[in-house]
Amino acid sequence: MSSAEIPLWEQRFRAVRVSLPDWATDAPDRCLYVSNPTGTFELYAWDRATDATRQATDRPNGTSDGALTPDGEWLWWFDDTDGDEYGRWRRQPFAGGPKQDVGTSPAGDPEQDEDATPGVPDAYSAGLALGRTLSVVGCSDDDGAAVFVVRPDRTTELYRHEQDADVADLSRDDGLVVLEHSEHGDAIHKALRVLTVDGELVGELWDGAGLGLQVMGFSPLAGDNRLLVLHERDGRPTPMVWDPLSGLETRLVLDIEGDLSALWWPDATSLLVVAEARGRSTLHRVWLDGRTESLPLEAGTVQDVTVRPDATIELSWSCAATPTVLRTLAGDRLLPPPGPAAPPSVAVSDAFVDGPGGRVHALVATPAGEGPWPTVFVVHGGPTDHDSDAFASDRAAYVDLGCAVVNVNYRGSTGYGALWRDAINGRPGLTELEDLLAVRDWAVASGLASTCVLTGGSWGGYLALLGLGTQPDAWSVGVAAVPVADYVAAYEDEMEPLKAFDRALFGGSPAELPELYARCSPLTYAGQVSAPLLVLAGANDPRCPIRQIDNYLDALTALGTPHEVYRFEAGHGSLVIDERVDQMRAELVFVAAALGLPAPG
Repeated sequence: MSSAEIPLWEQRFRAVRVSLPDWATDAPDRCLYVSNPTGTFELYAWDRATDATRQATDRPNGTSDGALTPDGEWLWWFDDTDGDEYGRWRRQPFAGGPKQDVGTSPAGDPEQDEDATPGVPDAYSAGLALGRTLSVVGCSDDDGAAVFVVRPDRTTELYRHEQDADVADLSRDDGLVVLEHSEHGDAIHKALRVLTVDGELVGELWDGAGLGLQVMGFSPLAGDNRLLVLHERDGRPTPMVWDPLSGLETRLVLDIEGDLSALWWPDATSLLVVAEARGRSTLHRVWLDGRTESLPLEAGTVQDVTVRPDATIELSWSCAATPTVLRTLAGDRLLPPPGPAAPPSVAVSDAFVDGPGGRVHALVATPAGEGPWPTVFVVHGGPTDHDSDAFASDRAAYVDLGCAVVNVNYRGSTGYGALWRDAINGRPGLTELEDLLAVRDWAVASGLASTCVLTGGSWGGYLALLGLGTQPDAWSVGVAAVPVADYVAAYEDEMEPLKAFDRALFGGSPAELPELYARCSPLTYAGQVSAPLLVLAGANDPRCPIRQIDNYLDALTALGTPHEVYRFEAGHGSLVIDERVDQMRAELVFVAAALGLPAPG
């Protein structure tokens, strides 16, 4: 089939994507990125000085987690099994073998790469910090969290606790490690602890119940052990600088709308601040004395950003109509992907709907012509995430099918302040569905929607199943990808960090709160599902494990409820483009048949 015969939706999925390159701190010409020119997302090493690019990994189900040592000599990558996220770190020289052309020459055998963390057990990754003389590796398993210091001659255990913890960063001199931990029992709102690499306590920071802290990184300057931290004392994520040695905090009062994130400027005198408000990004340079400069940026979403040592800002940017581009803030293109570009789509408009917990923001995309249209509610996962004015191939595919698409930033979403994000705590699932229903009713009453489809992946898949069972009259079709379907079984089988997250979200475990877990579990309402339903499930998924999905499907079968199932041999999604295309095709064919629309190409 020629490219002209491939449907637009499939062309978007098959277009080569390139992540914003990371770079080695002390050798910034040495870079690492993720791309899919071979049809599978893998790691690539790029030497800017020579413009040589090399595929570094080559595995059947792809590789996406990697890092460079500060000197740029070594490339680390995480070795799991078919997407199960359980494994260990391996490493290879940055130069690898002979130079290979992207997309034409195979990479070397990654199984020949050496074990980067001798003495560290296989586990789920819980953070990695690569230093100049040592490395710090975080691990998570059923017993909790552990942190190891890996030196050339030995590996030692630095930390262990039954609660969730992550390695956040390592100081430039390799002397201090900062951990984000939930020893106080709340994995959503974490505390910080700074230790020497030999285990001596240096500093603690915890803002109390309901207030989280997040590390953005140690200062990039030698001898400067200040930490850039996000706090929530002002009702939203906001940057401040904390010196763990002296305890001094430099708080910034910023007149910038939205939830904020930040990076150090290379000279550590200022910050690059990214603001997310109403599904769109803005960029700002902020000095530590509070002076602020807004930087020019088109309306859309910054998906990733970095500041190079020469103060050049590089970013990954898109909007709903325009596929992702890598460029400098000045507009110079970076690493243009090989092959045909992804076809554009349509812009989104904003809708603000009164809901039971306040105004709910939604993004709306429509096909050409006049409505009402069959309308697909594509629900984001997380739940601590949000939909934005960014290019999304699934949204574009449904518009091509002739449907309007609505993305709802329900309570639980980020970008609207900490209270909005945390409003689902103690009643997850049911709270978000109140907001979804309010927007659904608005879509029908406004003349936008004729028929409503509920679809989503991960947490969005959970909400799709829960919505089909608790709001059966509202939804005509449902698609749930890698969902939570039986919450108790999901808790029993999921990776330990997610158990900790669920305990914080619900206020306890299923054993402690059996009625609440039952009330928030799609399995409880399986008997009320009447809409046509497609469920997609990954056999090796550690986040929404297969057994709990099978429990739900068995319940539907026992009830005689018609449904379809698509299973794939990977984890929580797939890094293989053919598989992603097959999954999207399965969704489009199912929804088109249920709505009586022409089958997609």
